[in-house]
Amino acid sequence: MSLTRPEKSWILYDVANSAFVLTVTTTFMPIFFKTHAARDIAPDMATAYWGFTVAVVSSIVALSAPILGTLADFQGNKKRFLAAAVAMGVLATLMLPLIRPGQWLLCLVLYGLAGVGFAGANIFYDAFLVDVTTHERMDRISAYGFGWGYIGSVIPFLASVAVLFLAKNLAGAEGFPAEGFAVAFLLTAAWWGVFSIPILKNVRQTHFAPAPARPLRDALATLLQSIKEIRLYKNIALFLLAYFFYIDGVYTIINMALAYGLDQKLDQTVLIAVVLLIQVLGWPCAILFGLMAERISAKAMILAGILVYCLLTFVGYLLPAIEDPGPKVVIFFGMGFLIALAQGGIQSLSRSFFGKMIPRARAGEFFGFYNILGKFAAIIGPGLMATATLLTRSSRYGVLSILGLFIAGGILLCLVKNPEGR
Repeated sequence: MSLTRPEKSWILYDVANSAFVLTVTTTFMPIFFKTHAARDIAPDMATAYWGFTVAVVSSIVALSAPILGTLADFQGNKKRFLAAAVAMGVLATLMLPLIRPGQWLLCLVLYGLAGVGFAGANIFYDAFLVDVTTHERMDRISAYGFGWGYIGSVIPFLASVAVLFLAKNLAGAEGFPAEGFAVAFLLTAAWWGVFSIPILKNVRQTHFAPAPARPLRDALATLLQSIKEIRLYKNIALFLLAYFFYIDGVYTIINMALAYGLDQKLDQTVLIAVVLLIQVLGWPCAILFGLMAERISAKAMILAGILVYCLLTFVGYLLPAIEDPGPKVVIFFGMGFLIALAQGGIQSLSRSFFGKMIPRARAGEFFGFYNILGKFAAIIGPGLMATATLLTRSSRYGVLSILGLFIAGGILLCLVKNPEGR
């Protein structure tokens, strides 16, 4: 299937922002925070602070998403808002190397700003899906975005890993020195900024509402009217509720997995290797989910992904009971395989499944609701895991609590009518 220029440019933004998720959010930032910025804090407490910060970032995005999405539906706004959010995220990431040992609060603030920029940009990026492709190609294009995002982001990730190990060898240190992390953050910011250029240059907002004289007032009025009319969109509302639960678990695992691995005394090199495994296998798995969705249905493949995550969380709960380091490492790699199998597919197909259900001219508004639930979900998951960790003094019970979120999401999704008629 040949791709159009707008489709290619849209896919390349997934390559751009996936570098931030992989290098900063998932891999290096948890290690940098716990071993450098928060090195004077107990490991369990640092994990809890990290979880609460993720929840605060999600709250900010969630509260602003509906109004920003509605404003983005007005002619020309979608691209302006996307550019502003990208600029905020890139600049905050560029400032992360300024963190000094023990400055854990400043670290969390800068990471929070970068996270808000990243998540805010995704509102408008997701909404552009209806502008760049057709209804029939939506599953595959969305899957291509996640798939190429996985493999493309490996390039700055591997460069960052090489810098970290070089810095470690030169310093003769047991762990990674702060200078290595600084270079990794700078590489990530540069990659994110450069690969954002195509979508800002080549993608146009083809579905929009005419720009009003008072955009903020009209956006609020439209948003309130949509809330009142939610009974007309019962199937969409039911899907959003299901999405709220199961994506909560997905985001929690993305944000907390390496912090949990550190709690299990796994070596930093092992953690980085598992992340690399997820990226390499996530590329074909995400695309495979998209192809299977065309043959079966997106709904069926999302349910398959939820089942994989249920197995993953149960294995994560059992992991601390294994004392032998060898088998523990093997099982952690197995958990990485399960994440690779389902993560990209469940995210990409949720996006395209929702895109097929909504009115295209109001994509920004509806993806605002989509993102608000996704971000509020990301509040509950890390917050739930952090609270369980604080109460039990063991993060394994926080992992077990996530299982209920996947079960609830899967049951609700079974009740959603398939817009594809399959």
